[in-house]
Amino acid sequence: MALSRVCWARAALWGAAVTPGPYVTRKLQLARPRAGLAWGAPRSSNLHLSPKADVKSLISYVVTKTKVINGKYHRFLGRHFPRFYVLYTIFMKGLQMFWADAKKARRIKTYMWKHNVKFHQLSYREMEHLRQFRRDVTKCLFLGIISIPPFANYLVFLLMYLFPRQLLIQHFWTPKQQIDFLDIYHALRKQSHPEILGYLERVIPLVSDAGLRWHMTELCTKIQHGTHPAIHDILALRECFSNHPLGMNQLHALQMKALSRAMLLTPYLPSFLLRHRLKTHTTVIHQLDRALAKLGIGHLTPQEVKSACYLRGLNSTHIAEERCRTWLGEWLQISCSLKEAELSLLLHNVVLLSINYTGSRR
Repeated sequence: MALSRVCWARAALWGAAVTPGPYVTRKLQLARPRAGLAWGAPRSSNLHLSPKADVKSLISYVVTKTKVINGKYHRFLGRHFPRFYVLYTIFMKGLQMFWADAKKARRIKTYMWKHNVKFHQLSYREMEHLRQFRRDVTKCLFLGIISIPPFANYLVFLLMYLFPRQLLIQHFWTPKQQIDFLDIYHALRKQSHPEILGYLERVIPLVSDAGLRWHMTELCTKIQHGTHPAIHDILALRECFSNHPLGMNQLHALQMKALSRAMLLTPYLPSFLLRHRLKTHTTVIHQLDRALAKLGIGHLTPQEVKSACYLRGLNSTHIAEERCRTWLGEWLQISCSLKEAELSLLLHNVVLLSINYTGSRR
């Protein structure tokens, strides 16, 4: 009996392939941890690093190497393909700005949803960001649709290169293109100005009030002679634009097409859609004006001032900043004095207030 116990113990210590009994197995299982602690070699300190530290160091290494490779790639393009490098840089920066706009728009929409805030209750900059982002997404959506067919993405890149003004948003324009394209857009909307003014002259006999007819005639005469109208000259006609013949619901199809071109909206829609789009667009501008009046023009950056003026019909790319602020102040005085039923006057004000302003190109 003693000899068998010695044999079993020796087999357990030296790893012999002997199947021990259940009692010995339990004893050995309890003894193994103590044996490991007593006889095992000390582990390396690297084995004690946490998995999170290992992942962070790996990510840091990959990011560092990626930046080095990206820098070498940029230097290679700049030396061997300078023109392509300019386009590549603008495209990558445009993607970054568009992505940042998307994240900001998502934060604003999340805030509106959580706190039950309406669009007109936002701050001016938040409202303007959402308005511009919606237009940018609409333009990008067209590119996404035409790139759906197989291998059509190669054609899309070619079209983007050949027609950047029509297919790309401002993030992807060069500084020179931004000035040139804004001039082109203003020239397109300026073509509708004579048609809009001609329609105002033709409806003068339809105005029932004699005093309003006189004010309308004086305003049209001043504009035809190149005079910039005063604020009181425009506000005196608010009654004409609240109902017949110049109310929003009384405008004819041709007049709405001309006003759509003046607002840089497509005129190739049925009359009821044109009227709806003009109402919506004018209402948004009216809400922006109220938010801007609350903020104050003095808190806007020079670029924000020029963008606000351009949206409201003034070609601000060639006008000094102070002149733009003065013009924007006149616009706000008119806009904040109007009620919702008088927004047709605000719509026509895109032409009335901008056509003869000093410094604007004719």
